[in-house]
Amino acid sequence: MKTIKNNIAIYQEGDSTKKTILFIHGFPYDHTMWNSQVDNFSSSFHCVTFDVRGLGESPAGDGQFTMESFVDDVEYIIDELQLVKPILCGLSMGGYISLRAVERFENKLGGLILCDTKPEADDNEGKLKRAASIKKINTLGVQEFVAGFVPNCFAENSIKELGKTYNAILEKSSASDPTGVKGCLLAMLGRNDTTGYLPKIKIPSLVLCGQNDKLTPPQSMKKLADKINNSDFVVIPGAGHMTPIENPDAVNAAMRNYFKKFFN
Repeated sequence: MKTIKNNIAIYQEGDSTKKTILFIHGFPYDHTMWNSQVDNFSSSFHCVTFDVRGLGESPAGDGQFTMESFVDDVEYIIDELQLVKPILCGLSMGGYISLRAVERFENKLGGLILCDTKPEADDNEGKLKRAASIKKINTLGVQEFVAGFVPNCFAENSIKELGKTYNAILEKSSASDPTGVKGCLLAMLGRNDTTGYLPKIKIPSLVLCGQNDKLTPPQSMKKLADKINNSDFVVIPGAGHMTPIENPDAVNAAMRNYFKKFFN
């Protein structure tokens, strides 16, 4: 079921009286990257996805986004839908949003799943790369940016194996509103570092990383997981940065084990 609230496209599947999983997608994608997980868990959980402002079907407006405004949107969804301590599940940029949300209002959350992400803010090199991406969009268009960015998110074998699915993802991302894409880049460039809060996290946590992730490799995500008390860390075989799409069976299995451990 789709609704538009506060200019955010929100999608709900499953019984709203059951435990909620609130999914936050990565950049520059949309809520559909979680389709396999929603299909798998909506019979036993209330699954909520949404398009981050400026991407998918959530309008960009003026594109003046910050990480704090993205976190405001998450809190708005929790309050508006009256979600009781949802499990927050975020990938990449969605992980940045999730980590800051936990730092700001962990008391409203019941669990945390971090996929292919990192707590560190951009260093100077990272900020310059974001700035170069914005310049590329301004001069060559969002299609050229996406054509260079998206392939790095997938393992080479995944691109071949996914075939039409990968091409559809590439095509959809290429059709994104340039204002929204640039706004997300600015928000990520300006985000704060959440590393210091990791040891303070009390909610049950699961950390997932693709075996062949070039953007947030397993060794760096293992360090993240080690800083969160009693978190589980799982490497997803054969996947790159987009684990829920590249190896959904392994991601779903890891999530299922996490749910059985903490939410039975």
